[in-house]
Amino acid sequence: MNDVEGHFVIPKKGTGGGVLILHSWWGLNAFFRKLCQRFADEGFVALAADLYEGQIATTINEAKRLRSATTARRKEPAYKYLIRMIHFLSAHESVRSPKIAVVGFSMGGHWALWLAQRPELPIVATTTFYAARNGDYSKSPSSFLGHFAETDEWVSQAGIRKLSRSLERAGREFQFHTYPGTSHWFFERDRTDAFNAQASELAWERTIDFMNRTLKLKRRSTK
Repeated sequence: MNDVEGHFVIPKKGTGGGVLILHSWWGLNAFFRKLCQRFADEGFVALAADLYEGQIATTINEAKRLRSATTARRKEPAYKYLIRMIHFLSAHESVRSPKIAVVGFSMGGHWALWLAQRPELPIVATTTFYAARNGDYSKSPSSFLGHFAETDEWVSQAGIRKLSRSLERAGREFQFHTYPGTSHWFFERDRTDAFNAQASELAWERTIDFMNRTLKLKRRSTK
């Protein structure tokens, strides 16, 4: 699979649980490619989707333009592309179980929550960073983990509460965390105006533990 399709990394041991990574509206940039490798270093078979078909934004205005333009111009609708990537990952010979995890950031988090509502998809663990999307999760096979900023102009507290109520009504397992002193994009190291190293590391540890537990994998030793 080439880089236009996505960025795919298999762990050194050759097999692992599958995780699909959905980038924020900057596109599949160097940070998300490195994140793909970081998941592989933890023992996961990691696939970072490329919703912008190779294009990358560095400013908010560029990101807004790309998000709108690529939605209109994509050769394949975004939702069909993501579903195809899920099936590719789930069926790959290096993935130990067809049940996979999805991790989404901001725009990618909205996509992750949309995908998690589809009962026919093999998603059992959904992690979102600074994204909330209300909907019907009653038939979702997934558990949920949410990471939110204390101050976020892009995600409202009302939106988070609506998502929480939706998951409660659906009887889904979920856990939300809010990180003091953070703003939107706090996990993304290349966003120097927002990156928070302490919150980022804690969110990472929580995400890996959640994925290992939900995918029924053992935590890899750091020694």
